[in-house]
Amino acid sequence: MRKSRSLLALCLLPICFSHSFSGETFNEELTIRGLPDGRVASRFEFSTLLHGATPRNPQNLSAEDNSQHYTLFPLALGQILREYAVTELHLTLNAGKWDYDRWGYPEEPDVATGASLWAWMAEGSAAAHGPTGRHSVDARWRDLRNALAGLFCASIASLDEQRTTSPARAFTPLGALPAWPQSPPHAFRHASLPSENVCTENLTPFLKLLPCKSRSGLAHLLNPHRLFDADWHGMGLHVSWRPEDGVQVRLTFQSVSDPLRTVTTRDWSLSSLFDRTIDRACPVAALSRVVVTLPMREPYSIHPEPSSNANGRGIFDLAGQPLPLDISMHWLEPFQHATIPAGQAPLSVRRMLRGSAQDHGALAVSIANAGPSPVRVVYLETLPWIVHLYLHTLELTVDGVPRADLLEDISYIAPVPHGRAATLEAVLTIPARSTLSLRFGVGRAFLRYTEHPPDAQRGSELPGAVVVLLPSGSGNKTQGAGWWVSTNKGALQRTQTQRQEQQQQRRIYTPALLVDPATPDFSMPYNVIIFTCTLVAFIFRTVFNGLTRRFAILNVPPVDGRLALQTHALSINKI
Repeated sequence: MRKSRSLLALCLLPICFSHSFSGETFNEELTIRGLPDGRVASRFEFSTLLHGATPRNPQNLSAEDNSQHYTLFPLALGQILREYAVTELHLTLNAGKWDYDRWGYPEEPDVATGASLWAWMAEGSAAAHGPTGRHSVDARWRDLRNALAGLFCASIASLDEQRTTSPARAFTPLGALPAWPQSPPHAFRHASLPSENVCTENLTPFLKLLPCKSRSGLAHLLNPHRLFDADWHGMGLHVSWRPEDGVQVRLTFQSVSDPLRTVTTRDWSLSSLFDRTIDRACPVAALSRVVVTLPMREPYSIHPEPSSNANGRGIFDLAGQPLPLDISMHWLEPFQHATIPAGQAPLSVRRMLRGSAQDHGALAVSIANAGPSPVRVVYLETLPWIVHLYLHTLELTVDGVPRADLLEDISYIAPVPHGRAATLEAVLTIPARSTLSLRFGVGRAFLRYTEHPPDAQRGSELPGAVVVLLPSGSGNKTQGAGWWVSTNKGALQRTQTQRQEQQQQRRIYTPALLVDPATPDFSMPYNVIIFTCTLVAFIFRTVFNGLTRRFAILNVPPVDGRLALQTHALSINKI
C-alpha cells in the first residue's frame, strides 16, 4: 500500500508543479458585477500563454512542421492553428440579446447573436497550385471552419462563401501580425450565423480545452443547468500573437443571471448563481482569482472579506482563501425597480426592416448619441445575397434634416447571387445629443424552392449590424489591414500603441432581423406527396399480396364434444 501511494505521488508530482514550466503559463479569473436592473453579469476567462511561440509561416506549409509539445496549451486547438497557419482567431457562440441600454458594455465585446468567426491569415505558398490552391487563404479558411465545427460540435461549417466577408475597418487584430519575407499582407475573413444555438454540446468540448477541465478551479462553476438558464450567455475563443510574450489563447464564458426571478431580493452567491462552490483550486494555475465589483453608492455586505481591494473591486485569491469558497453579496436596502437608470452606453442603436412587399422594402437604422460631444463610428452591414441594398437610395437625416456631411467615407461590395454576401462600411459622425437616421432601399431575391430552409414560413435571419466607436485620438484616417503588420522594431512599437487604441474601441451589435422573401405554398406539394405515397402504398400492397399469398378453406374438427364446422379463409404464404 505504501509503495502504491509513493508511485501515485510521483505520478502526480509533474502535474502539481507543471505551472512552474517556463514555456507555458495558465491563468484563470472570474469577474462578477451587478447590473443596474438587478441582474448579475459573470465572466470567466481562462488564459494560456505559450512563451516565445510564433504563428506558423504559411509559406512553409508544404514542408513538414516541427513537432509541438504542449503541457498546458490545448493540443487539439494547437494542431488546428499550426495545420492551417492561423495568426489570429476569434470565435464566439452567444444566445440572446445583450441589452446595451440597461447593462452597458460587456466585459468581452463580441456579443453578436449566434455564431461569429473571424480570423487573420497570410497567403500561402504560390507553389501549391496558385492562388486557389490548398494553401491559399480561402482554402485554409474553409478547412478551418470545418475543423472548428468538429472541435466544438457546432454548425460553423455552414459559414460558407455565401456568408463570408472581408470588411477592412470594423475589425482590427488584438495582437500583432508578423511580416514574413516574401509574404503578402495578412487577409481578413469574417462570417456569422445568427441562427446558431448554444447548448451543452458546445460547452463540453469547451471545457476539454482547459488543463484542469471542470474538476477543479473556476471551471468547476460552469454548471450547464444554471448557465443555460441565464437571461443571456455566450462563450468565446480568442487566439492572438504578442511579439513580446508569445501566442495567447483565451477561453471566455459570459452570462447574465437574474436573482430577482426566483427571490424578492437581488442578493447572490456562488451557490445561487451556479449551484456550486469552488471546492478545489486548479493546481496548474499560476493565477486564480475571483474579482467582484463592489457597489459605490449603496450599502452592502460581502462574505468572506476580499483578500484585497483595488479601484472598487474586491479580489479573492484562491491561493490564500480557505476552500470550499462560496462568495455571497447582500444589499442592506431593498431594490427599487423604478430607479433603474437607462442609457448605460453612450450610443443607442436601433435597426429594423420595413415594408410589407416580398420583393422590396427599406432598411432603417437610427444611432442616438446622448453624450455632450460628437462621436465618430464605423457602421458595418453584412447582408446575404438574398437581400441587396440600393446604395443610391441612402438618406442621412438628423431630426428630419438631411445631413450628408456627416458621412466621411463609405465602401460597398455588391453581393453575388449564390456566391457572395454584401458588405457596407461607412464612417459616420454622430452629433452631440442627437439621433442620426440612415435609410436604405433594399430588394429581396426570388429563391428557388430548393434554396428555402426547412422552416421557410419563418423567414431567413439577417446578421446584426456592427457599430464600432473610434477612439478620440484616431484622427481622420481609417487604416486597413496593412497598418497592423510589424516589419521592424519601430513598426513593432507602433503596433503596440495601435493595440492599446484597439482595446479602447468598443463594438455594439444590433439584434438579428427576420426577412420574409417570396415563399411558395409548401402545403400543396406536401399534400400531393402524401396523396401520392398513399396511393402507391395501396397499389403496392394489393399487388404484393396477390403475388405472395394464396387463400384456402379449412374445415375445423369438433371441439369439446360439440359438432361445429367452421370455415376460415386463411392466407398461406407461398414457398
